[in-house]
Amino acid sequence: MTTPLPRRVAIPALPAMLRAAPAGGRVQELSGATMGTTWSVKFVGSAASRQTLGRAIPLALGRVIAQMSPWEERSDISRFNRRPVNEWQALPPELFKVVTSALRVARESDGAYDPTLGALIDLWGFGPSGPRTKPPTPDEIAARHHARGWRQLNLDTERRRLRRSGSGSIDLCGIAKGFAVDLLAETLHAHGIHHALVEIGGELRGHGVKPDNDPWWVEIDRPARTVAGPTPPMLVALHDLAIATSGCERGFAHGTRHFSHTLDPRTGWPIANGMITATVLHPVCMEADAYATALMALGPDAAIDFAIAHSLAALILFRQGDAITERTTPMLDRMLS
Repeated sequence: MTTPLPRRVAIPALPAMLRAAPAGGRVQELSGATMGTTWSVKFVGSAASRQTLGRAIPLALGRVIAQMSPWEERSDISRFNRRPVNEWQALPPELFKVVTSALRVARESDGAYDPTLGALIDLWGFGPSGPRTKPPTPDEIAARHHARGWRQLNLDTERRRLRRSGSGSIDLCGIAKGFAVDLLAETLHAHGIHHALVEIGGELRGHGVKPDNDPWWVEIDRPARTVAGPTPPMLVALHDLAIATSGCERGFAHGTRHFSHTLDPRTGWPIANGMITATVLHPVCMEADAYATALMALGPDAAIDFAIAHSLAALILFRQGDAITERTTPMLDRMLS
Protein backbone atom coordinates (compact mmCIF):
# COMPACT_ATOMS: atom_id res chain seq x y z
CA MET A 1 0.00 0.00 0.00
CA THR A 2 1.27 3.47 -0.93
CA THR A 3 1.86 5.76 2.03
CA PRO A 4 0.23 9.20 1.51
CA LEU A 5 2.64 12.10 1.24
CA PRO A 6 2.70 14.34 4.31
CA ARG A 7 1.38 17.85 3.75
CA ARG A 8 2.16 21.21 5.22
CA VAL A 9 -0.70 23.58 6.00
CA ALA A 10 -0.66 27.37 5.57
CA ILE A 11 -3.42 29.41 7.22
CA PRO A 12 -3.59 33.21 6.91
CA ALA A 13 -4.50 35.39 9.86
CA LEU A 14 -8.28 35.22 10.28
CA PRO A 15 -10.58 37.98 11.55
CA ALA A 16 -11.82 37.67 15.12
CA MET A 17 -15.43 37.40 13.89
CA LEU A 18 -15.40 34.93 10.98
CA ARG A 19 -18.57 35.09 8.88
CA ALA A 20 -20.22 31.65 8.89
CA ALA A 21 -21.66 30.11 5.76
CA PRO A 22 -25.45 30.45 5.37
CA ALA A 23 -27.35 27.75 7.21
CA GLY A 24 -28.42 25.00 4.85
CA GLY A 25 -26.33 26.45 2.02
CA ARG A 26 -25.04 24.23 -0.75
CA VAL A 27 -21.97 24.52 -2.95
CA GLN A 28 -22.96 25.53 -6.47
CA GLU A 29 -20.52 25.17 -9.36
CA LEU A 30 -20.07 26.94 -12.68
CA SER A 31 -17.30 26.55 -15.27
CA GLY A 32 -16.34 27.41 -18.81
CA ALA A 33 -13.56 28.47 -21.16
CA THR A 34 -11.87 31.87 -21.41
CA MET A 35 -8.55 33.51 -22.30
CA GLY A 36 -7.17 30.29 -23.80
CA THR A 37 -7.78 28.33 -20.60
CA THR A 38 -10.66 27.38 -18.29
CA TRP A 39 -12.48 29.04 -15.43
CA SER A 40 -14.45 27.63 -12.53
CA VAL A 41 -16.42 29.06 -9.65
CA LYS A 42 -17.62 27.29 -6.51
CA PHE A 43 -19.86 29.23 -4.16
CA VAL A 44 -22.33 28.78 -1.34
CA GLY A 45 -25.71 29.88 -2.67
CA SER A 46 -28.99 28.94 -4.25
CA ALA A 47 -29.84 27.42 -7.61
CA ALA A 48 -31.39 30.76 -8.57
CA SER A 49 -28.11 32.59 -7.85
CA ARG A 50 -26.35 29.98 -9.96
CA GLN A 51 -28.52 30.92 -12.94
CA THR A 52 -27.94 34.64 -12.37
CA LEU A 53 -24.17 34.22 -12.11
CA GLY A 54 -24.20 31.95 -15.15
CA ARG A 55 -25.15 35.06 -17.10
CA ALA A 56 -23.06 37.63 -15.21
CA ILE A 57 -19.72 35.80 -15.22
CA PRO A 58 -19.32 35.48 -19.03
CA LEU A 59 -20.16 39.18 -19.36
CA ALA A 60 -17.40 40.10 -16.88
CA LEU A 61 -14.87 37.86 -18.62
CA GLY A 62 -15.91 39.36 -21.96
CA ARG A 63 -14.95 42.82 -20.71
CA VAL A 64 -11.45 41.60 -19.83
CA ILE A 65 -10.99 40.08 -23.29
CA ALA A 66 -12.41 43.15 -25.04
CA GLN A 67 -9.97 45.39 -23.19
CA MET A 68 -6.81 43.33 -22.67
CA SER A 69 -6.53 40.52 -25.23
CA PRO A 70 -3.70 40.90 -27.76
CA TRP A 71 -5.43 38.21 -29.83
CA GLU A 72 -8.47 40.45 -30.43
CA GLU A 73 -7.76 43.06 -33.11
CA ARG A 74 -10.42 45.41 -31.76
CA SER A 75 -9.42 45.16 -28.08
CA ASP A 76 -8.30 48.32 -26.31
CA ILE A 77 -4.76 46.95 -26.01
CA SER A 78 -4.54 46.04 -29.69
CA ARG A 79 -5.80 49.48 -30.67
CA PHE A 80 -3.23 51.10 -28.38
CA ASN A 81 -0.42 49.04 -29.91
CA ARG A 82 -1.42 50.32 -33.37
CA ARG A 83 -1.70 53.92 -32.23
CA PRO A 84 1.07 56.36 -33.23
CA VAL A 85 3.77 57.18 -30.70
CA ASN A 86 2.93 60.01 -28.26
CA GLU A 87 -0.81 59.84 -28.97
CA TRP A 88 -3.10 59.50 -25.97
CA GLN A 89 -5.71 56.76 -25.63
CA ALA A 90 -8.47 56.81 -23.02
CA LEU A 91 -8.65 53.67 -20.89
CA PRO A 92 -11.80 51.99 -19.57
CA PRO A 93 -11.86 51.53 -15.78
CA GLU A 94 -10.72 47.89 -15.71
CA LEU A 95 -7.81 48.44 -18.09
CA PHE A 96 -6.76 51.57 -16.22
CA LYS A 97 -6.62 49.59 -12.98
CA VAL A 98 -4.49 46.84 -14.55
CA VAL A 99 -2.07 49.23 -16.28
CA THR A 100 -1.65 51.19 -13.04
CA SER A 101 -0.73 48.00 -11.17
CA ALA A 102 1.51 46.75 -13.99
CA LEU A 103 3.55 49.95 -14.04
CA ARG A 104 3.93 49.92 -10.26
CA VAL A 105 5.27 46.34 -10.22
CA ALA A 106 7.56 47.20 -13.16
CA ARG A 107 8.94 50.12 -11.18
CA GLU A 108 9.32 48.13 -7.96
CA SER A 109 11.08 45.25 -9.74
CA ASP A 110 13.26 47.55 -11.87
CA GLY A 111 11.85 45.98 -15.02
CA ALA A 112 11.91 42.29 -14.03
CA TYR A 113 8.21 42.57 -14.82
CA ASP A 114 7.62 44.66 -17.95
CA PRO A 115 4.23 45.15 -19.63
CA THR A 116 5.85 46.26 -22.93
CA LEU A 117 7.07 42.82 -24.02
CA GLY A 118 4.31 42.28 -26.58
CA ALA A 119 6.55 42.27 -29.65
CA LEU A 120 9.13 40.00 -28.00
CA ILE A 121 6.47 37.57 -26.76
CA ASP A 122 5.06 37.38 -30.29
CA LEU A 123 8.54 36.99 -31.81
CA TRP A 124 9.24 33.99 -29.58
CA GLY A 125 6.01 32.32 -30.68
CA PHE A 126 3.94 32.91 -27.56
CA GLY A 127 1.65 35.60 -28.95
CA PRO A 128 -1.00 36.10 -31.65
CA SER A 129 1.36 35.17 -34.50
CA GLY A 130 1.38 31.57 -33.29
CA PRO A 131 4.00 29.07 -32.13
CA ARG A 132 7.44 28.47 -33.57
CA THR A 133 9.80 25.50 -33.47
CA LYS A 134 13.15 27.27 -33.41
CA PRO A 135 14.38 30.45 -31.74
CA PRO A 136 14.50 33.77 -33.60
CA THR A 137 17.84 35.20 -34.65
CA PRO A 138 19.87 37.29 -32.20
CA ASP A 139 19.39 40.34 -34.43
CA GLU A 140 15.62 39.92 -34.37
CA ILE A 141 15.68 39.57 -30.59
CA ALA A 142 17.93 42.61 -30.16
CA ALA A 143 15.67 44.79 -32.32
CA ARG A 144 12.50 43.90 -30.42
CA HIS A 145 14.31 44.14 -27.09
CA HIS A 146 15.56 47.62 -27.91
CA ALA A 147 11.99 48.74 -28.69
CA ARG A 148 10.53 47.60 -25.38
CA GLY A 149 10.72 49.41 -22.04
CA TRP A 150 8.07 50.17 -19.42
CA ARG A 151 9.48 53.66 -18.86
CA GLN A 152 8.22 54.70 -22.30
CA LEU A 153 4.65 54.47 -21.00
CA ASN A 154 3.10 57.66 -19.65
CA LEU A 155 -0.07 57.15 -17.61
CA ASP A 156 -2.25 60.20 -16.96
CA THR A 157 -4.02 59.18 -13.75
CA GLU A 158 -6.30 62.23 -13.64
CA ARG A 159 -7.72 61.78 -17.14
CA ARG A 160 -7.28 57.99 -17.12
CA ARG A 161 -5.38 57.82 -20.41
CA LEU A 162 -2.13 56.32 -21.70
CA ARG A 163 0.50 57.10 -24.30
CA ARG A 164 3.98 55.81 -25.15
CA SER A 165 7.17 57.54 -26.23
CA GLY A 166 8.59 54.45 -28.00
CA SER A 167 7.39 51.58 -30.15
CA GLY A 168 7.11 48.91 -27.43
CA SER A 169 3.80 47.06 -27.60
CA ILE A 170 1.83 46.23 -24.46
CA ASP A 171 1.10 42.68 -23.38
CA LEU A 172 -0.73 42.20 -20.08
CA CYS A 173 -0.89 38.40 -20.07
CA GLY A 174 1.30 38.33 -16.95
CA ILE A 175 -1.33 40.19 -14.95
CA ALA A 176 -4.69 40.14 -16.80
CA LYS A 177 -5.61 36.60 -15.76
CA GLY A 178 -5.12 37.51 -12.11
CA PHE A 179 -7.27 40.59 -12.61
CA ALA A 180 -9.98 38.43 -14.20
CA VAL A 181 -9.99 36.26 -11.07
CA ASP A 182 -10.46 39.40 -8.96
CA LEU A 183 -13.23 40.64 -11.24
CA LEU A 184 -15.15 37.38 -10.88
CA ALA A 185 -14.76 37.50 -7.10
CA GLU A 186 -16.10 41.06 -7.12
CA THR A 187 -18.95 40.01 -9.41
CA LEU A 188 -19.93 37.31 -6.92
CA HIS A 189 -19.76 39.78 -4.05
CA ALA A 190 -21.97 42.24 -5.96
CA HIS A 191 -24.59 39.49 -6.19
CA GLY A 192 -24.49 38.84 -2.45
CA ILE A 193 -22.12 35.85 -2.57
CA HIS A 194 -19.55 36.01 0.25
CA HIS A 195 -18.36 32.37 0.35
CA ALA A 196 -16.67 31.32 -2.88
CA LEU A 197 -13.60 29.98 -4.64
CA VAL A 198 -12.76 31.43 -8.07
CA GLU A 199 -10.21 29.85 -10.43
CA ILE A 200 -8.90 30.77 -13.88
CA GLY A 201 -6.08 28.72 -15.37
CA GLY A 202 -4.75 27.66 -11.97
CA GLU A 203 -4.89 31.10 -10.33
CA LEU A 204 -7.34 31.29 -7.46
CA ARG A 205 -9.00 33.59 -4.96
CA GLY A 206 -11.12 32.46 -2.03
CA HIS A 207 -13.51 34.16 0.34
CA GLY A 208 -15.42 32.87 3.33
CA VAL A 209 -15.86 29.18 4.00
CA LYS A 210 -17.68 26.11 2.74
CA PRO A 211 -21.06 25.04 4.19
CA ASP A 212 -19.31 22.93 6.84
CA ASN A 213 -17.30 26.08 7.78
CA ASP A 214 -14.13 24.45 6.49
CA PRO A 215 -11.93 26.82 4.44
CA TRP A 216 -11.39 26.56 0.71
CA TRP A 217 -8.24 24.42 0.65
CA VAL A 218 -5.92 24.53 -2.38
CA GLU A 219 -2.52 22.98 -2.97
CA ILE A 220 0.40 25.06 -4.19
CA ASP A 221 1.18 24.01 -7.73
CA ARG A 222 4.20 21.74 -8.18
CA PRO A 223 5.21 20.58 -11.66
CA ALA A 224 5.10 16.81 -12.14
CA ARG A 225 8.85 16.48 -12.21
CA THR A 226 9.13 17.97 -8.68
CA VAL A 227 6.56 15.74 -6.97
CA ALA A 228 9.31 13.57 -5.51
CA GLY A 229 11.24 16.61 -4.36
CA PRO A 230 12.67 17.13 -0.89
CA THR A 231 9.64 18.85 0.67
CA PRO A 232 6.01 17.74 1.09
CA PRO A 233 3.16 19.54 -0.71
CA MET A 234 1.67 22.64 0.89
CA LEU A 235 -2.06 23.24 1.40
CA VAL A 236 -3.29 26.82 1.75
CA ALA A 237 -6.55 28.01 3.30
CA LEU A 238 -7.77 30.62 0.83
CA HIS A 239 -9.73 32.85 3.17
CA ASP A 240 -9.74 36.39 1.73
CA LEU A 241 -6.59 35.37 -0.11
CA ALA A 242 -5.45 34.74 -3.68
CA ILE A 243 -2.70 32.59 -5.08
CA ALA A 244 -0.84 32.77 -8.40
CA THR A 245 1.96 30.56 -9.71
CA SER A 246 4.25 31.37 -12.62
CA GLY A 247 6.36 28.65 -14.19
CA CYS A 248 8.60 27.82 -17.11
CA GLU A 249 7.32 24.47 -18.38
CA ARG A 250 5.46 25.90 -21.35
CA GLY A 251 7.57 26.71 -24.39
CA PHE A 252 9.33 24.70 -27.08
CA ALA A 253 12.43 22.58 -27.48
CA HIS A 254 15.07 23.11 -30.14
CA GLY A 255 17.97 20.70 -30.16
CA THR A 256 18.87 19.95 -26.56
CA ARG A 257 17.56 23.22 -25.19
CA HIS A 258 14.12 24.12 -23.84
CA PHE A 259 12.99 27.71 -24.45
CA SER A 260 10.53 28.80 -21.78
CA HIS A 261 7.54 31.02 -22.49
CA THR A 262 8.68 33.17 -19.53
CA LEU A 263 10.95 35.88 -20.92
CA ASP A 264 13.50 37.95 -19.03
CA PRO A 265 12.64 41.57 -19.94
CA ARG A 266 16.23 42.58 -19.27
CA THR A 267 17.67 40.31 -21.99
CA GLY A 268 14.79 39.54 -24.35
CA TRP A 269 15.51 35.80 -24.02
CA PRO A 270 13.60 33.06 -22.19
CA ILE A 271 14.76 32.71 -18.60
CA ALA A 272 17.61 30.28 -17.95
CA ASN A 273 18.24 31.04 -14.28
CA GLY A 274 17.24 27.73 -12.70
CA MET A 275 13.77 28.89 -11.69
CA ILE A 276 11.00 26.29 -11.94
CA THR A 277 8.03 28.03 -10.31
CA ALA A 278 7.25 31.10 -8.25
CA THR A 279 4.08 31.20 -6.15
CA VAL A 280 2.76 34.33 -4.46
CA LEU A 281 -0.09 34.60 -1.93
CA HIS A 282 -1.73 38.01 -1.80
CA PRO A 283 -5.19 39.43 -1.03
CA VAL A 284 -5.39 40.59 -4.68
CA CYS A 285 -4.87 38.02 -7.43
CA MET A 286 -3.79 40.67 -9.95
CA GLU A 287 -0.92 41.60 -7.64
CA ALA A 288 0.01 37.96 -6.99
CA ASP A 289 0.07 37.31 -10.75
CA ALA A 290 2.41 40.19 -11.60
CA TYR A 291 4.71 39.56 -8.65
CA ALA A 292 5.03 35.85 -9.51
CA THR A 293 6.03 36.79 -13.06
CA ALA A 294 8.68 39.19 -11.74
CA LEU A 295 10.11 36.59 -9.34
CA MET A 296 10.64 34.13 -12.21
CA ALA A 297 12.76 36.64 -14.10
CA LEU A 298 14.74 37.75 -11.04
CA GLY A 299 16.15 34.30 -10.29
CA PRO A 300 16.36 32.49 -6.95
CA ASP A 301 18.41 34.80 -4.74
CA ALA A 302 17.11 38.10 -6.09
CA ALA A 303 13.54 36.75 -6.06
CA ILE A 304 13.67 35.93 -2.35
CA ASP A 305 15.33 39.27 -1.55
CA PHE A 306 12.64 41.12 -3.53
CA ALA A 307 9.80 39.15 -1.93
CA ILE A 308 11.12 39.83 1.57
CA ALA A 309 11.63 43.53 0.81
CA HIS A 310 8.02 43.82 -0.40
CA SER A 311 6.53 41.65 2.39
CA LEU A 312 5.30 38.97 0.00
CA ALA A 313 4.23 35.50 1.07
CA ALA A 314 6.06 33.51 -1.59
CA LEU A 315 7.45 30.09 -2.40
CA ILE A 316 9.93 29.37 -5.18
CA LEU A 317 11.23 26.14 -6.64
CA PHE A 318 14.52 26.20 -8.52
CA ARG A 319 17.18 23.85 -9.77
CA GLN A 320 20.70 23.76 -8.36
CA GLY A 321 22.67 21.30 -10.44
CA ASP A 322 20.67 18.08 -10.31
CA ALA A 323 18.84 19.05 -7.12
CA ILE A 324 15.50 20.85 -6.79
CA THR A 325 15.40 23.38 -3.97
CA GLU A 326 12.47 25.14 -2.32
CA ARG A 327 12.66 28.48 -0.52
CA THR A 328 9.91 30.35 1.29
CA THR A 329 9.66 33.86 2.69
CA PRO A 330 9.02 34.78 6.33
CA MET A 331 5.51 36.02 5.43
CA LEU A 332 4.61 32.54 4.21
CA ASP A 333 6.45 30.79 7.04
CA ARG A 334 4.26 32.64 9.56
CA MET A 335 1.18 31.05 7.98
CA LEU A 336 2.46 27.50 8.46
CA SER A 337 0.81 25.67 11.32
